[in-house]
Order: sequence, then structure tokens, then C-alpha cells
Amino acid sequence: MRVFLVAALATSLLVPAAVAQKPSPTPPRPTPPPGGSTIPAPASSDSTQPEEDRVMFLAGHVATDDGTPVPNDVLIKRVCYNKVRQQVHANSQGDFNMELGSRTDSYLDATSEPASRSDADGKDSTMGIPRRELTNCDLQASTAGFRSDVVSLVALDAFAGRMDVGVIVVQRTTKIEGMTLSATPYKAPQNARKAYEKGLDAENKANLAGARKYFETAVKIYPKYVSAWFQLGIVLENQNQNDAARSAYTQATTIDTRFLPPYLSLAMMACHEENWAEVVKLTGHILDLDPLNQAAVTGYILDLDPLNSTEAYFYNALANFKLSKFEDAEKSALKAEHVDLRPHFPQLHLLLAELFARRNNYAGAISELRYYLELAPHSKNEEQVRERLAKWEKLNGSVSTGEKPEHM
Repeated sequence: MRVFLVAALATSLLVPAAVAQKPSPTPPRPTPPPGGSTIPAPASSDSTQPEEDRVMFLAGHVATDDGTPVPNDVLIKRVCYNKVRQQVHANSQGDFNMELGSRTDSYLDATSEPASRSDADGKDSTMGIPRRELTNCDLQASTAGFRSDVVSLVALDAFAGRMDVGVIVVQRTTKIEGMTLSATPYKAPQNARKAYEKGLDAENKANLAGARKYFETAVKIYPKYVSAWFQLGIVLENQNQNDAARSAYTQATTIDTRFLPPYLSLAMMACHEENWAEVVKLTGHILDLDPLNQAAVTGYILDLDPLNSTEAYFYNALANFKLSKFEDAEKSALKAEHVDLRPHFPQLHLLLAELFARRNNYAGAISELRYYLELAPHSKNEEQVRERLAKWEKLNGSVSTGEKPEHM
């Protein structure tokens, strides 16, 4: 059901209301996403930039705050406008050298954003990129068990095409009390745990009938087995027994309100039923407990519930959008974009595009649609998206020149 729901939502977001508004004489400043950067239209490469204004290499060093050796899997990420543009491995001594304008020295994987067409056109391995394209970029290190300083590139100088970013310090992280997995599974008796483990094994082998039997046995032996209730709900939902699945998920929430996965499952069921008020309520509970919303949290969070917070923020944003609470929708959508670093949630950018267009921020809307097409180049709604993109590009040009566009 989840795949179907995501595809349906991607299509339903393309509503005509957003382009029927009369733009203001000058485009308003877009609301910045978390981190203070606005979402720009993709930058174009300017091959006429003078050589001294181009940066070909970023170099620096990674060190731990306690003086211990750096891990051997440290990645250095260049993040621009809250999206990972490039990343390289540091060596065993913590030194790194990132070549710009070329993939020769770069390790780019599924966690990084693919380069835009403008990044690739007209560049060779010696050209680098214009200095101005780094003004909204940061460098940070990434490795398990550590959190990293963030080094802004805006105030750093480049000499002979090389920019020295200095030292990026990483600090060991600690667990944050009250933000770990539910403790109730560890209190289950041994026979209940064995039934639960057999249920997981059967579920992994697509034996839904067997999995259901084992999970039902686990919760019968230990009625407070929150994980077993949740897994039972998943199996029942996959068997299209939605009422029973909803009961199992709800039972899990009554046992432990801090165990969040069943709340997300219930929210998705409510979304499928277009019960938007219920979606806001359920995702609101998740977001209230999300460590990213906890003011006291300063470190990286470990041992969290197995929950994709991007989905919670997205469905909260979508529900608020459907309820015409556009300010709340944009706030949650921007947070979703901030945490969706993989990225694996392309329909989020359709929603952001609609929200930006409603504020006549056509430049931001155009950027989001282009990014959506990069992430989902062969989607079923590609033709609709490209039609919308062409209309907004025309409206954006009219705003820039002060002309009064025709209603579309």
C-alpha cells in the first residue's frame, strides 16, 4: 500500500490552483530552509569566469576532539543549499583533498545529490568551479559514532585555485536519555521472544500466514510486547485486513507512546483515507518526540526507534497543505527536505514546489520541480510536471520583467 500511496500523492500534488494567482510586481524572498539557505534555481556554469576566480581544490584535515586517531571511514561532504553535492574519503591521517568540477577525485554514492546538468556542461578536470558558487556551501565530516563541526566556505579565501579549509573537528557522541528504543521487548519472557524472532524470519521469507501465527503467539504470551503488536499490524495490513491492522497498531501505541513506528503506520492509513486531521494528529505526536525538535539536543542521536523522520515530516506537511494550513505545511516540508539526505522521497519536492508557487516564489518552485525530475526522471506524471514547469518558467519571466502574465 505504501508504494501505491506515494505514487498517488505525487500525482495529486499537481493541482492547478497554484498557477492561477497573480504574481506580485517583484518576487518575495523565499523562506529559507533549515540552516539559513534559500532554495535557488540551479546555478548555470559560466565558462568565461577568470581563472583566478575559480576554485579547483578544497583541502583540509580531520581531527578528533580528544586527540585519538580518526576513524578510517571518514567522509568529507560538500553541502550546498542543504543538499550533498560531493564527498571524498579522508586518508588514514585525516587529510583530504576534494577536486572541484571533476569526478576524478570524488567518491559519490547514493547519499549524495547527482550533479545538475549545469554542473557538468562545459567543464573539464582542470577548470574547477566559480568562487561564487561556494558562498552557500559548507564542509562537514561524516562517520559513525561522531558528530562533526561545520565549516562554512563563504569567508574562506582561495589562492592559486586552492582553498584551505583548516581542521574539521569530530566529537564522539553519547546516547541521549529517553530517546532510545522501547524497553518493553527486553522484558518479554524467552518463549515470547522466540515466537517473535520466528515471526520475523517468516515475514522475511514472505510467509505472512506463518508470521501472523508467531506474532499472535508472542502477544498472547506477553500482551505488552509492543514490537510484536507492531509487526503483527504490518502483516495484517499486507494481508489487506486493515481494521485488524489498525487495532494492532493502536494496541502498540497504548503500551508505549514513545515507540513511534506504529504512529507513522496509522498516519499513512489515515492519509490513504484522506483523513487529514487524523494525519496531523498522529504525525504531530511523532514530531513532538523527534530529537531534531528537542532544544536540549546538541549531539548526534543514537539508538533511535527505526523510523524515517522524513516520512513523518512529509505526511504532516501534506496533511496541513490539504487543510489549507500552508505556513505549517511549508515548515514541515522544509524540515523533511533537511533530513532527507539520501534522498529517496522525490514527491516532497512536488509539495515544496506547490507551496513556493502559492507565495509567487516561482524561482524556488522551478528549482524544486527540476530537482524532482532529476530524482524521478521516468515518473508517470513526468509530462504533467514538465507542463507545470514550463508555465512557471513563463510566470517567473513575467515577474522578473514586471509584465502582467496571462492567467494559466
